[in-house]
Amino acid sequence: MSDQSKFIAGLLLGAAAGAALAYLLTSDKGKEIVEEIKTAAAEAGDEVKAAAGKIEAELNEALEKGKQWASDLQSRTDSFTS
Repeated sequence: MSDQSKFIAGLLLGAAAGAALAYLLTSDKGKEIVEEIKTAAAEAGDEVKAAAGKIEAELNEALEKGKQWASDLQSRTDSFTS
């Protein structure tokens, strides 16, 4: 296949994809699909935020436990050296 044939094939394929997308976005069904995608994206964003909040809370809890453990270890060490 020559370079010119590849270019023409790509041009036709791009034009067909553009026409299909334009039709989809202007039809009622297309608008419905776009709204469903927006809703799904918003829900996914909410789920990610909730998961991030949960992870943050768990990390803070682990950090506090680590600080307490270090403090306890320091106290025990101090009691042996005193």
